[in-house]
Amino acid sequence: MPGKDRISNPWGSRTPYSAGEQWPVRVDTHLQEGLTVDGVDRWVQTASILHSNGDALDIAVKDNRIAGVRGRASDRVNHGRLGPKDLFGWQANSSPDRLTKPLIRVNGALVETDWDTAMDRVAGRTKDLMEEQGPSAIGFYTTGQLFLEEYYTLSLVAHGGLGTNHVDGNTRLCTATAAAALKESFASDGQPGSYTDIDHADVIALYGHNMAETQVVLWERILDRLAGPNPPKIICVDPRMTEVARHSDVHLAPRPGTNVAMMNGLLHEIVANDQVDHEYVDAHTVGFDELKKRVEDYPPELVAEICDVPVEQIRETAGILGGAERLLSTVLQGFYQANQATAAAVQVNNVNIIRGMLGKPGCGVLQMNGQPTAQNTRECGGDGDFPGFRNWSNDAHIADLARIWNVETMAIPHYSPPTHAMQMMRYAENGSIRMLWVSGTNPAVSLPELQRIRSILTQERLFLVVQDIFLSETAQLADVVLPAATWGEKTGTFTNVDRTVHLSEKAVDPPGEAKPDLDIFLDYAHRMDLKDKDGAPLVKWHDPESAFEAWKECSRGRPCDYSGMTYEKLRGGSGIQWPCNEENPEGTERIYVDGKFWSDPQYCESYGKDLVTGAPLEAAEYKALNPYAKAIIKAAGYMPPHEIPSEQFPFQLITGRTVFHFHTRTKTGRAPQLQTAAPEVWVEMSAPDAADHGISEGDLTEISSPRGAVRAKVRISGIRNGVLFLPFHYGYWDTGNGHEPDGAGRAVNELTITDWNPASKQPIFKTAAANLTRISGDGTPSLAPTNTASAPVQTDVPATKGDASAEVEEELTVTHSQGKP
Repeated sequence: MPGKDRISNPWGSRTPYSAGEQWPVRVDTHLQEGLTVDGVDRWVQTASILHSNGDALDIAVKDNRIAGVRGRASDRVNHGRLGPKDLFGWQANSSPDRLTKPLIRVNGALVETDWDTAMDRVAGRTKDLMEEQGPSAIGFYTTGQLFLEEYYTLSLVAHGGLGTNHVDGNTRLCTATAAAALKESFASDGQPGSYTDIDHADVIALYGHNMAETQVVLWERILDRLAGPNPPKIICVDPRMTEVARHSDVHLAPRPGTNVAMMNGLLHEIVANDQVDHEYVDAHTVGFDELKKRVEDYPPELVAEICDVPVEQIRETAGILGGAERLLSTVLQGFYQANQATAAAVQVNNVNIIRGMLGKPGCGVLQMNGQPTAQNTRECGGDGDFPGFRNWSNDAHIADLARIWNVETMAIPHYSPPTHAMQMMRYAENGSIRMLWVSGTNPAVSLPELQRIRSILTQERLFLVVQDIFLSETAQLADVVLPAATWGEKTGTFTNVDRTVHLSEKAVDPPGEAKPDLDIFLDYAHRMDLKDKDGAPLVKWHDPESAFEAWKECSRGRPCDYSGMTYEKLRGGSGIQWPCNEENPEGTERIYVDGKFWSDPQYCESYGKDLVTGAPLEAAEYKALNPYAKAIIKAAGYMPPHEIPSEQFPFQLITGRTVFHFHTRTKTGRAPQLQTAAPEVWVEMSAPDAADHGISEGDLTEISSPRGAVRAKVRISGIRNGVLFLPFHYGYWDTGNGHEPDGAGRAVNELTITDWNPASKQPIFKTAAANLTRISGDGTPSLAPTNTASAPVQTDVPATKGDASAEVEEELTVTHSQGKP
């Protein structure tokens, strides 16, 4: 089929299908200019690492360089499809500004050095601090982009070797509430649903989830259902007019910060109309009576007032949810990064639980991830969890982990909850954490209240190690910079949102002296001379496959059981969903079938937390609540956000993504097609707000909050009144300094607040108070994309489109039941 411009249409051609049918195959291929499929030297198996969908693909190698990609037709996740970041993002690997040698700070400047010098400096500083202060002086802040084998190694080194409790990842910013909500409802992490539930659902509800831009291929699956017979009804909850909203049957656009009130209103109607599966609730849940009592206080009329949405929409939405025969619910940052994040996400779980819609085709919940390997941080202990979904407050679980690692139980810190990222920054600010090792992430742009974060990271008493592929804003502040290999340059596994594990094989060598993250961690463990209790080396593996084999033993018998997988089994074909073991040798499509949960008090990952204070429940409290391993229905009342609009700051500020960029744009900003599609930061406001403030499309404005200011051109979009939106991707690595030349910032986190959800500890990026003032205007429109949620209300704004380099070959495979695409 002729090439398609996948910048102007990120979702490609339609392959319609009906409920219960298999999603047709469409193989997307994009190669460097002048290269044909016949000219490719070899194809190497991998999956996408620029979003959390887990799209399987093959890397085209030509002359020992990455030269393109092709979707894998046989994969269960994407059936051959790729999104724009998959198709074009690989070009960042060969950017001329890749880090190729270690750097150390000498007389205030970063200078090149050799690996021995750099690693001796890191290990030496660690040893000095361990002797002076102990393991509490050391913190590790990792990413959502490394491989399972690397997270597991880091977890062993940090928890079992050094004995520090300070290990977290930037997945705290995107997926912590997903994990927390699953733990509150099911006492364990792990997604109940499967992507294949889209093939069966008759209602799909997306809560704060702009799937069209965050999981492009998953949205294509929904688009193809909508284009076929018997399409599902779509419910969208989002203050912006996203592509999801444009395809929805009902679009609820609540006032930011009011998600709990809205969910309680929907639950009120479902309960009041007796659309509850009482047989399921009685047999498989605890807590329904508390929920019933709580939601009585949230009639639609009150909720409409709190959320500023029409009461008829609340009733209509509740009617669709209550009448669904097969309900799939998905959740993302519109809930996770907002006021009462965990409580709101738990109420989504409650809808599916009280309707008995779990563990069956088309009936599931996907508490989505934002990062490609976020699930692995949670499984392996690379964030605020313990490996294998072990319960940090269950002594038997810690003893079992100590057995596997062959260390003393007391060597593993479990005297308090693992330290979350925002608390780690507080400890560094106060001088308790004296060494921070940042791997594969960029907190100098991604964390809230950047002026504070910069002041922390630049403290003279803090020894900052940064392990990355580019000299990011954070790396520029480091004492030691370690050049890492990335996707395509190393081997390992990673797991997507619906528990699908993929193997990513090394295709090419990393540039210069850059090394895989696993090799760096192994080198560090060797230089630290970390031993087990018998005096043998603590880390007993030497390469990715041996690390994977060790992880299999750690996961055996736990919810995230990998023991039935091997590298060989993961090669070719499709990914495999955990748990995969002797009982489920081909993996497990859906969990919690027939009301069987992992919530037994002796087995569960978590005893839960108070949704208001975040205080953890004791084992005895949990056992009294849920002695028989049922799902837990947790109610919550609405509480207003901590920061609300005022006369000085009359708007509510929310942040988010665009389809064309990932995280802080260090990779996608170096892919020409993606950077051209969204070259600069913008701010969205509604047409009525723009008229009230004398603002025109494209005007340069200053957006301010009590913490800072950012300058951006205005896009007048379909966002709700009273709300401003800025994408969070834009920092300063390509400006040459910490701010724009005129002194105004462009990173939206100059404005966001240091505040986090008490239960999940996820920062709140979506309820800050802000002001907007006009600086100038020349009549030219903003360069924000026009074909996404940032679409302009004006019709004369030039459309976002790609040139010849953005064309993608789409090979369609359509069966007779679908007809022509």
